[in-house]
Parts: sequence; structure tokens; C-alpha cells
Amino acid sequence: MAGQGQGLIAELKDAVTPRAAMLVIAVLLLQLGFITSYVGALHHPTPHQLSIAVVAPPQVSPKLVAALESVPDDAVKAVTATDRADALARMNDQKIYAALVVDPAGTEDTLLVAEARGPAAATAAERIVTALDKSQGRTVKVEDVIPLAKGDAEGLSSFYLVVGWCVGGYLVASILGISAGARPANRDRALIRLGTLALYSVAAGIGGALIIGPILGALPGSIWGLIGLGSLVVFAVGTITMALECLFDIVGIGLAVLIFVVLGNPSAGGVFPPPMMPPFWRAIGAWIPNGAGTDVARSIAYFGGTNIAVPLLVLAAWAAVGIAVTMAAVIRRPRSGREAVPVEAPALRVGQAAE
Repeated sequence: MAGQGQGLIAELKDAVTPRAAMLVIAVLLLQLGFITSYVGALHHPTPHQLSIAVVAPPQVSPKLVAALESVPDDAVKAVTATDRADALARMNDQKIYAALVVDPAGTEDTLLVAEARGPAAATAAERIVTALDKSQGRTVKVEDVIPLAKGDAEGLSSFYLVVGWCVGGYLVASILGISAGARPANRDRALIRLGTLALYSVAAGIGGALIIGPILGALPGSIWGLIGLGSLVVFAVGTITMALECLFDIVGIGLAVLIFVVLGNPSAGGVFPPPMMPPFWRAIGAWIPNGAGTDVARSIAYFGGTNIAVPLLVLAAWAAVGIAVTMAAVIRRPRSGREAVPVEAPALRVGQAAE
């Protein structure tokens, strides 16, 4: 029995290498991080710096702004707008989430909201303004000036579209790395792999845009804009995953999952917009492809493509870094051994000896 136990232990040591054990521990930490990130970001949405404009006579406006600013926990960022048209323009430019239009001749005010910007934000604005008006003996009616499309329940379609593109980006890069080596053999192979990724990205952009638009009718807006966005999102995520594989081998795939799944998805602003998320996720969301892509997709669908310069630059920067790191890793690839030194052929030596 003792011999069998020792044999089992020896077999276990031989089967489970230190590297395999470390990878298993890393997967466990990644899994726990996934749970922590998703639950931490989404379990208790509360408003923070929710931008609400006030349209009211000059003698009333300062008091209303101060009242909104006094809502506990820094929940509201109140600003003034000259009139309803000004407030609507700011909402369309995604500068504010809602606007309170005061009726100086009556006791019923109007709250303008944009469900397309995020139902949770619209609900929070309604709750805050309703409580404020009630404390002053007034009532408020809610007007959704930028509603969601009929097929876009809860405004999640743009988020899931971008998540799908991100998943495709890091999966195809991972498959290329597993099948042909984490690091391309030379510069030409790296360019071929990047070219393959680019073609895949365009195909994924076209497919995603057609599914979300003409086929399912989930999102309105420019189909060409969505195709371009999808191609850029997939390529950016794919190149970064490729770069991480070049630097860290198979561990790079885990790092890509950490960035795009554990951190990127819950902070993207799909389920809850940034003002409804905790500080950490609110701070990082716009700088990860998931969040940048979701912002652009939502803008294309509902806001005429306004306010997309920064998120597009973010996506382009990720792609540029991924390309640069991949090419640098290939160029600096260490030699596998010393250069061969020419040696006289044995046949020649034999011939010479025969002479």
C-alpha cells in the first residue's frame, strides 16, 4: 500500500507541473475577479454627478440649481439652460442626461429625459426631480425626448453588440496564437497574421451591423457607421490580445480576458450609464474598448453620431499599441542559438585524403 501511495504521489508530481499549478491558480483568481467586478459594478446603482439642466426664469433658476446640487452623496450636477431648445440640443450632444423645464405660469413642470442614454439614468433623474418638486408643492410630468427603438429593450442592444465584437476579437487572436505559435516567427508572418485579423474584423463588423440592424431591427442609425465601428473594435481587441500573447505566451490570453471581460464589460455603461456606477468602474469604462465602442454605437443609433471623437481615438490608440508591440516583439525576437559556423564537408575531406 505504501508503495502504491508513493507511486500515486510521484505520478501526481509528474502530471501536475509547477507551471500547470500556477495556471490553475491564475484561472481561479480570474474567476473570482470576474465575480467581484460584475457584482461590484452592478449590484447597487446610485447616481453620482448626474447632469440635469434647469430651464427657469432668472429669479427661480439659482434656487433650483442649488436645491439639485444639495441632493446627498453628490448625486446631481446641475447646470442652467436658456430654454427648452437649448436643453434639447445639449441632450442630443450628450452633454446632459435630463432637463427640468419650469412652467412659471403654473404648478406643473416638465422633466425631459432620454431613455436612449440609459433607462436607469432617466429613472434616477425622475425620482430626484419629483421629490424636489413635491417639496415645493409642485408636480412634474416626464417627457422622453430621445426614446429607445422598439426592438432595443432596456437599451442593451448597443452594449451586447460591442461585447460580441470584443469576444470575437480576442478569440480569433487567441486561436491564431494557439494554432501557429503565440509569437509570429518573423516580420512577414506577423504582417500576415495582422492582415488576417483585419479581414476578420471587417467581416465581423459587417455581420454584426447587419444582424443588429436590418435582420433583427434592434438598433436604428447608419449601417455603414456600425460596420466601421465593429471593424475597429474587433481589430483593436484582437491586436492587443496578439501583443499580449507575444509578450506573455498563453498567459496573454488570460490577461486579455482580464481586460476585456473582467474589467471592460461591467464598466462599459451598457447595463448602467457611468453616473450610476461606483467610482472605479466609472473611471475606467470610457478608456477600454468595450466602453468606448458602446458609447459610439449608442451615439450612431440615437444621437446622430455626436460626441464620438474621443472614443474613436481610444479605439484607434488600442489598435496602434497592439500593432506596435506585436511588431516590436517579432523584431526583437531572441535567436534560438549561435549562428552556424561553416564547416568543411566530410565528403570533401575524404576526397582530399584519397589524393
